[in-house]
Amino acid sequence: MPERVRRFGNNNLGFTLIELMVVIVILGILAGLIIPRIMGRPEEAKQLKAKMQIEAFETALKLYKLDNGAYPDTEQGMQALIERPETGNVPKKWREGGYLDKGKLPKDPWGNDFVYLSPGINGEYDLSSYGADGVQGGDGKNVDINSWEID
Repeated sequence: MPERVRRFGNNNLGFTLIELMVVIVILGILAGLIIPRIMGRPEEAKQLKAKMQIEAFETALKLYKLDNGAYPDTEQGMQALIERPETGNVPKKWREGGYLDKGKLPKDPWGNDFVYLSPGINGEYDLSSYGADGVQGGDGKNVDINSWEID
């Protein structure tokens, strides 16, 4: 048994400095190639997130309509998805706990409220994020993200 311990104790089971340096260099090269591609597109990522949020709201609005027969009106707004409306067309079968998972209305990726209009101009409702500037209209990073334009 002592011979076995002695042989095991002599084995070098760790990494050498050279092996660690090679791994660090490889990780550095990968980071140098990938990070600029990700970091150069934050506005595109925010626009994609806004589209995904609008799609999630659309699902919640459809569930609301299935339960209550109509979408919340403009006065009730998106707040009707988290709190039972007390004005306008008061829903009779409003779902206990609301229609959004976290029980609160998220802001768009730029920190602004989404704009909800029902009845809408482009459909039964219109749902929009006004982009980075928070003002209707614009292009580039200020482009509006609208529910009726999402594929």
